[in-house]
Amino acid sequence: MDDDGNKRLSMAEFRKGVADFGLDLTDEEVKAAFNQVDTDHFSPCCARALNESRLKLIKAAFQKMDKTGDGQITVKDLKGIYNARQHPKYQNGEWSEDQVFTEFLKTFEAPNTTDGVEFLNYYSGISNSIDHDSYFDLMMRNSWKL
Repeated sequence: MDDDGNKRLSMAEFRKGVADFGLDLTDEEVKAAFNQVDTDHFSPCCARALNESRLKLIKAAFQKMDKTGDGQITVKDLKGIYNARQHPKYQNGEWSEDQVFTEFLKTFEAPNTTDGVEFLNYYSGISNSIDHDSYFDLMMRNSWKL
């Protein structure tokens, strides 16, 4: 739904997204739903259920990241998967590799969590914007080299 890519959801973007999902809501209902949107992921009221094939891909991506197999994604897990040295703030000396990894983790997780729940919610939100299973499959396989 974030059409302008600023990582914030405006009311106009949300209204358009609601229409794109085929929901026929009044302005008041759209506003009420918008107020339920969390800063990290959509409220379950707006999400379609993941089918088994999409859930399996999301779990596979998480497992690929979870090198230690402890059910959590940590900086240690990311070493060798995510190349922090390509990040502009690492290249200009502003951040260390660990700082880049920590910021990368924040892309998927709520503050102080790394258990994969937010990772699942993040990709559930993305899944809602992709109509065809084949495209979601392609996107996940290309993104995570599954």
